[in-house]
Amino acid sequence: MCAHRVSVTRRIPRAGVDLLHAQPDIEVREYDHDLPPSREEWFDLLNGADGVLSLLSEHYTGNVLDQFPNIKVLANFGVGYDNIDVAAATARGVAVCNTPGVLTAATAEIAWALLMAAARRVAEAVDFVKAGHWETWGPTSMLGQPVVGQTIGIVGYGRIGQCVAAMARGFDMKVLAWDRSPETKPQDGVEFVDFDTLLAESDFVSIHCPYTADTHHLINDAALAKMKSTAILVNTARGGVIDQDALISALGNGTIWAAGLDVTTPEPLAPDHPLVTMRNCVVLPHIGSATITARDAMSMLAARNLIAVLRGETPPHIVNPSVLDRTSL
Repeated sequence: MCAHRVSVTRRIPRAGVDLLHAQPDIEVREYDHDLPPSREEWFDLLNGADGVLSLLSEHYTGNVLDQFPNIKVLANFGVGYDNIDVAAATARGVAVCNTPGVLTAATAEIAWALLMAAARRVAEAVDFVKAGHWETWGPTSMLGQPVVGQTIGIVGYGRIGQCVAAMARGFDMKVLAWDRSPETKPQDGVEFVDFDTLLAESDFVSIHCPYTADTHHLINDAALAKMKSTAILVNTARGGVIDQDALISALGNGTIWAAGLDVTTPEPLAPDHPLVTMRNCVVLPHIGSATITARDAMSMLAARNLIAVLRGETPPHIVNPSVLDRTSL
C-alpha cells in the first residue's frame, strides 16, 4: 500500500505528473480534463488525498479543508495563490506551495505583447484585414501610440515586474516603479515613486502586484482619472486588481487610451462583455505563463513541492513555512 495519496485536479503538462507516478510511495489520481471539475468531482478528488496539486480555479477555504482533514499540502500550479485561504490552511497545518520564478520571463513577455498590441492597435488591425476593409496604405490609418523612449510605470516590483523593467531598457524607456513592500529595492535605472506619481507620469502602467484585500480594485475611478489620456493600462496579475466597471468607463470616455488584459473577473469573460468588444481593449485568455518551457517547469516544480512536503522535507517553494514544524506526515 502506498504511503501517500495525491490528486491532480486538472490536466497539466505530463512532466510533473510523470514525476509523481515515478515515486514508489505515492499513489496518483488525475482529473485528466482541460475544464475544471464540477464541485462533486473536485470533492471526490479531495476525498482521502494527503496532497493536492491544485489549480487557480479551485478555492480552498477553511470550510473546504475541514471536510478533508487528510490534506497536508496544497501545491498550487502557479505563482499566485489567492485561491487559497493561507491563514485557514496554516491554522490546520496544511502547507501551501507555489511555483514562482519558472514563469517569470513568460509572463513578462505577455505583458509586453499586450503593451505592444494595445499601443499599435494590432488586434484591431488584424480584424480590419480579416473583415476585408484593407483597401490601401493610408497615412492616417490605424495610428497608435509610440513605445520607444516613453515612460513605463510598474505596479508591483517582484520577479515579474523586475523582468518587465529589464525588457523596457531595450526600448530606451524611463522606468518608474511602485511596490507595497518597503523592503523592495529598485534596480539600476529604475526610479521608485509614490503611486499617484507613477499614474500621472507613465505612458504605460503595467500591473504585477499580488491580489490581496489591499490591492482589490487598486485601479479604480480615482486611479484611472490620474492617468494620462494617452496612457495604456496592462494587467497580467489578477483581474480583481482593477475595477472593471471603472475601466470600461475610462476606455469609453477617453480617460485613458487603451488597455491590455490577460486576467479578468470573472474568467472567462462572455464574448459580448464590453471589455471584449471594445476596440481599444485587448483581452487574452490568461496565457501569461503559456509557453511549453514555463508550463513544463511549473508542472515539475509543483510536483517537487508535493513530494517534499509529504516526505517531511522542505519544499522548493512554500508560502507558509511555519507549518513544517508542526505538520504530522
